[in-house]
Amino acid sequence: MFTKINSALNIGLEVEIVEVEVDIARGLPRVNLAGLPDTAIKESRERIEASIRNSGFNFPKERITINFAPAGVKKEGVFFDLAVALGVLASSHQVRRDSLEEYLVLGELSLDGKVRRIKGVLPIVLEMRRRKFKKLILPEGNASEAGIIEEVEVYPVKNLYEAACFLNKTIEIAPYRGDREKLFRRISSYNLDFSEVKNQHFVKRAIEVAVAGAHNILLIGPPGAGKTMLAKRVPTILPDMDFEEILETTKIYSISGLLKKNKPLLTERPFRSPHHTSSNISLIGGGSSPKPGEVSLAHNGVLFLDELPEFRRDALEVLRQPLEDKEVTIARAKKTLRFPANFLLIATMNPCPCGYFGYEERGKTCRCSPSQVQRYRHKISGPLLDRIDIHIEVPSIKSAELLSEVKEEEPSSRIRQRVNKAQLIQKERFREEGIFFNSQMSHSQIRKYCPLRRESRDFLRMAIEELGLTARAYDKVLKVARTIADLAKEESILSEHIAEAIQYRSLDKNF
Repeated sequence: MFTKINSALNIGLEVEIVEVEVDIARGLPRVNLAGLPDTAIKESRERIEASIRNSGFNFPKERITINFAPAGVKKEGVFFDLAVALGVLASSHQVRRDSLEEYLVLGELSLDGKVRRIKGVLPIVLEMRRRKFKKLILPEGNASEAGIIEEVEVYPVKNLYEAACFLNKTIEIAPYRGDREKLFRRISSYNLDFSEVKNQHFVKRAIEVAVAGAHNILLIGPPGAGKTMLAKRVPTILPDMDFEEILETTKIYSISGLLKKNKPLLTERPFRSPHHTSSNISLIGGGSSPKPGEVSLAHNGVLFLDELPEFRRDALEVLRQPLEDKEVTIARAKKTLRFPANFLLIATMNPCPCGYFGYEERGKTCRCSPSQVQRYRHKISGPLLDRIDIHIEVPSIKSAELLSEVKEEEPSSRIRQRVNKAQLIQKERFREEGIFFNSQMSHSQIRKYCPLRRESRDFLRMAIEELGLTARAYDKVLKVARTIADLAKEESILSEHIAEAIQYRSLDKNF
């Protein structure tokens, strides 16, 4: 008896609909697998047989052939356990075959017949919506993740016996519906706030400019100056994600297996902080079965690289492509995968290996030779530095400032309001250009959207000559100045905006 049942497979963020075909014929008892199954699927033969027996059904003592179509796509993972088991039961007349046609089935089986939670469900449900599949049977643990897509009816099951009884119509399972409003109420749950940071007004202003125009930023200062403290509060001033951004980000976490059972939607912008010992694959993604790296897990959020020069040189160099293209391309012999990587980069570094060059105070003196300082700073390559619009010095706070009673600092909510207004101005400006932020402007777009009055142009020329700014700093200064003008709600870029933008190019002056 022949049975066909629909299932699905994640290949990166793409989804392949797979037809699981089961045929039972007379012959010596044997299970044959075809259709490029991997080791995990080959090992499922014993697991599925034990699951069927322990669920109270009979496992056929005949020749069983299982094919996964299309045959040319390699099948990986444990997505097909439940589909194969139901196919075997249907082909042996223990489950109604007519009811299988309208469902797509996902799930891993344990030996006792329980259906275990799997990863990567959300991309599959979105593909089902696109291809007009209406009904899905899946593990109970994945119901909240799949139930947020209203166009697909989700039927969660606890075990194989329950799934078989549901298809035989001896029990009823109501379609699961997620509560979107309840999930969205969790958006503003940050425990950090910029009001907790004393002084550092100049640095907080630079961070506000960086977020408003999506400019990558490098914080330079001695140990204990508060660089990490400032960076961790950046997500609190980012605008809230819209529903499409939430789905994009959640898809990446879903295929990575990082979604929590009680939190099926990632409603907060991600903040990723990989250790400096991370390899280039862990940063960029890849592997034999390509998975998203840290740059993709930071999509629509922040990638924080603490102590930037301590990262391996090859690991830093692989960041250049995603910083430029906002996506990661991973090429393999038979497939090229793309993962989104549109993130705000925040990096920190000391001014020298010991951390006190130029900050000799409170008994701390720099012990580094000039060659050591130069070698330390040149661990960051020019092409990578060229993709960082703002580099700002973070001075240490003196003990008197820490202990003084100061007025209440500005909260993150107030800064976020200004950021939102500036970003709305940019989205309106670039609605026909295919970009969203000032940091994404090309040279021709800079000439179009950053016209300078004579006094502003003369001031910029004088600054370049007097401060020795590099040629590549010219475009960066104009991009940042355009953002500063947007924050001030000015149509034209004034000399004061250029003056502030120049202050955010510390390394151009110091290198």
